[in-house]
Amino acid sequence: MDGGGDGGGAAYNPRTVEEVYRDFKGRRNGMIKALTTDVQEFYRLCDPEKENLCLYGHPNEHWEVNLPAEEVPPELPEPVLGINFARDGMMEKDWLSLVAVHSDAWLLAVAFFFGARFGFDKADRKRLFNMMNDLPSIFEVVAGTAKKASKEKSSVSNNSSNRSKSNSKRGSEPKPKYSKPEPKDEEEEEGVEEEDEDDDDEQGETQCGACGESYAADEFWICCDLCENWFHGKCVKITPARAEHIKQYKCPSCSNKRARS
Repeated sequence: MDGGGDGGGAAYNPRTVEEVYRDFKGRRNGMIKALTTDVQEFYRLCDPEKENLCLYGHPNEHWEVNLPAEEVPPELPEPVLGINFARDGMMEKDWLSLVAVHSDAWLLAVAFFFGARFGFDKADRKRLFNMMNDLPSIFEVVAGTAKKASKEKSSVSNNSSNRSKSNSKRGSEPKPKYSKPEPKDEEEEEGVEEEDEDDDDEQGETQCGACGESYAADEFWICCDLCENWFHGKCVKITPARAEHIKQYKCPSCSNKRARS
């Protein structure tokens, strides 16, 4: 079985701060996918009738639900055991948040395991932590606190015309959040002047609702028509070509909520 090995043990040893950070980021993105965009599959795999199961994130941004490593001691620190046993004993949102908290702890353990193994000094450890701490935690992404600024921004942008939002939804960047609406006449220009000032003050705050990373102009983004959060196209498996044929886009989280109601 892959377990904790997953290319992060003997066959894969990040030795520099940058390499450990890339390892951390890849594992983090994989676990976020499990708890957000792939949550239905993750829920299905965490069968309480099975033995102790763990959630692993791999450096290649994939995730896996599996039994713990058999070797003792393991090559890497192991994730928390038995996440499947708690699945049906609590609200799904609370269960996912619990798994997210333990996942954050595991990621830090793995990163600093590499740091200790390869002799990172105080300055290296501090730099590594600061790099990791610049990203929202998995818990913050799952609980939605990482998207708070984005939601507040949406409430301002939503006062502009629906046409502006609809036209920007399938663009290569979140225009209501990052580019000023072009005034069609003098009255409209006066109406959006205050919003433009707010946009200038809050540029750079928009974060992907799936991975929690900040907006970048060279990436394709799409906005959910229900919760109005923005997502990387790659995180929700939507291409620009496919987006052109979507009349109303619903993110995985909103789709899951409607399916269960």
